[in-house]
Amino acid sequence: MKASARYVKIVEWSEEDNCYVGSAPGLILGGCHGDDERAVFTELCQIVEDAIALYEQDGKPLPAATSGRDLVNWLQSVA
Repeated sequence: MKASARYVKIVEWSEEDNCYVGSAPGLILGGCHGDDERAVFTELCQIVEDAIALYEQDGKPLPAATSGRDLVNWLQSVA
């Protein structure tokens, strides 16, 4: 399993920004945005890979994994 698979990647529509916004909570601040949902997800995956590479390059431990925690069901329960 790739290290990037340990992190939840979210792409959602933003009414405020009038575009799709991608984020990886717990790993990166900010994210990416655009008009094409798939393109935003592809870019987000690359950003996650790059962030992990920077952590490893700097010899820093990766943040705690966010996948495998049933995050989707938890988010639905608080929505």
